[in-house]
Amino acid sequence: MASHSDTLVVFFGQTAGANGGRLGSDERELILLVWQIVDLQEKKVGKLHRCLVKPDTLELTEECKEESGLTLEELCKAEPLDRALQQFQQSVSSELQALGRSSYTLCTDGPLLIRQAFHPEASKKNLVLADCFYSFVDLRKEFHKCCPNAGAMKDLCASAMAEYLCLPSLMEKAAGVQEVKAMVMVILHLLSKPYNHKFTSCETVKHKFETGACSKTEAVDSETVIRARGLPWQSSDQDIARFFKGLNIAKGGVALCLNAQGRRNGEALVRFVSQEHRDLALERHKHHMGSRYIEVYKATGEEFLKIAGGTSNEVAQFLSKENQVIIRMRGLPFTATPEDVLGFLGPECPVTDGREGLLFVKYPDGRPTGDAFVLFACEEYAQNAIKKHKEILGKRYIELFRSTAAEVQQVLNRYMSTPLISTLPPPILPVIPQPFIATGSTRDCIRLRGLPYTATIEDILEFMGEFTIDIKPHGVHMVLNQQGRPSGDAFIQMKSSERAFLVAQKCHKKMMKDRYVEVFQCSGEEMSFVLMGGTLNRSGLSPPPCLSPPAYTTFPAPTAVFPAEAALYQTPALLATPRTPQAPTHAAAPALAYYPPQPHAQLYMNMNMNYTAYYPSPPVSPTTLGYFAAPPGTMAAAVAAQPPSTQMLAQPGALVRMQGLPFNTGVKDILGFFQGYQLQPDAVLVLYNFSGQRSGEALVTFPSVEQAKQAVAERSGRPLAGHTIHLCVL
Repeated sequence: MASHSDTLVVFFGQTAGANGGRLGSDERELILLVWQIVDLQEKKVGKLHRCLVKPDTLELTEECKEESGLTLEELCKAEPLDRALQQFQQSVSSELQALGRSSYTLCTDGPLLIRQAFHPEASKKNLVLADCFYSFVDLRKEFHKCCPNAGAMKDLCASAMAEYLCLPSLMEKAAGVQEVKAMVMVILHLLSKPYNHKFTSCETVKHKFETGACSKTEAVDSETVIRARGLPWQSSDQDIARFFKGLNIAKGGVALCLNAQGRRNGEALVRFVSQEHRDLALERHKHHMGSRYIEVYKATGEEFLKIAGGTSNEVAQFLSKENQVIIRMRGLPFTATPEDVLGFLGPECPVTDGREGLLFVKYPDGRPTGDAFVLFACEEYAQNAIKKHKEILGKRYIELFRSTAAEVQQVLNRYMSTPLISTLPPPILPVIPQPFIATGSTRDCIRLRGLPYTATIEDILEFMGEFTIDIKPHGVHMVLNQQGRPSGDAFIQMKSSERAFLVAQKCHKKMMKDRYVEVFQCSGEEMSFVLMGGTLNRSGLSPPPCLSPPAYTTFPAPTAVFPAEAALYQTPALLATPRTPQAPTHAAAPALAYYPPQPHAQLYMNMNMNYTAYYPSPPVSPTTLGYFAAPPGTMAAAVAAQPPSTQMLAQPGALVRMQGLPFNTGVKDILGFFQGYQLQPDAVLVLYNFSGQRSGEALVTFPSVEQAKQAVAERSGRPLAGHTIHLCVL
């Protein structure tokens, strides 16, 4: 972009945290602004200005204190950022008027101040920045044009550039003053012979994100794509663009990812205009969107095209109307017509081009799915439509929420790639697989949810602690997502339902690294369903989306299967790394249903790859004693629902069951209730239900049966926080 300005405003800023090459990487607020005008025609400079800025959070890092020399007392007397910006604009305008100039361009030492500090902070504080902050001269790039042998641009700074040009060194005590004066000297030197440089190129910041469609045939550079994780489920493409404010996202470059059920999974792929902007985006790893921190990782162009790319002419035509707000409608009656939808939305939210602004999602055979996308010309109409969320059309309530062009592509691709029931392969045959998955209703498995994406088998074993010794051989299964990466879930097979119950109660919401992990008890059948693409939630068990329910019927295994035959059914579409099959150790091993290796079976599995949510990872189990924690300690517990004859205790002692507890009762409250019995915190086990909420019950281990009976006699019927507590010895 050509700059017609003949005046530069050399601009410097400092934050309350990291500065220099890491400016803006820690989300700290601006605390200092320094600027000075340079007349490019007359080669004159104006007065140097220095302005302190009061941050909302009055806190300085030690690094900042050392570099800036500023104190909290000085900042307390300063003006907030909006007032400081007003002062900046008034000062520059008055000086320009005195010089007879009408326009100016900011000049900074690199892009970080504008892109990583000013725009993100202004976005969070809902400040409207002046147009001058959307176009600036990067002095490092201009210097590199004149002196290409000076070294890498990222290593250049104002003092380094001045030193390369053999300019006199400066010794200024006030923070920011030395940097601005050095930049001014460099500019004046570049204007003179032998360089005679013209400052005609400006860096730009996009005012807003541009929506648009993406074709699967489009070339996408992998060095421009990132993956963002941990997004609020209701986030829109505009929210994500705001998170990356200051960086230029490519047109239609935000693709929200969906799970197997077509709902957002908290991830998005973002495509930037260049590698430089992508690299700056990676610096925002674990920055916050509201109260949530967002993880930012590198991704590939192929991954972006899988999510955002489309081939349907109907979708391309629908998305060809630019700068439209897209709303997704879900739950429509299958008989709904365009007139029904337009009537439901009403005159207060007119649809762009009427019927042409509606896109109904259908299966390959033309059957409606109950989903539709709607275009609106402005935000006001879209907001009016959102107000109709969960209103009734026919006999069904309709869900409405903001959507994106990439989501339209994903939903259409997903439904159009769903195989019809008539194309299913022949009936499944019973095959004894490797012993890593067993079906059945016995709840001897646990599910870990919310694992860090970097969690390893060793991390899980450490998390399990004393229960590690109760894991079955080859009983740890990491669940991978569609891209073959950890999904945050894992399943573990335990030696008994009692041990599975105990670990679910003891480890639920225990911390692993910086995240708490949810632990639920489940059965082998439920585990198998989820590993093959189904879902397990509070509403129950949902079969994998690509298969009809009868396809999941299990059959009794034959008495023997040769290892060579078993190997034929280890399809690479299901196992990430198939292991050498082993002969069964007993005749009646439970079976997992597989499709026979017929010519169309592999094609069918490949069709599922874009639709199924999860794939089982290779079975992995502890193989060395170093993985195991110490044997169980003093904690003795049992399952209250089991008959007394089946109760098991880790060591001699007695178990007391507490009922009627307030749902917010913690271990400290229970220890206080039994004050005088000298119980340790690990003797208390607060019970949770399947939904992960406290059930109002707890198990307490006493050293002896006599003490347990004494506690029941003395404390049963007493109140705790207004609730009557019932006790019994198990």
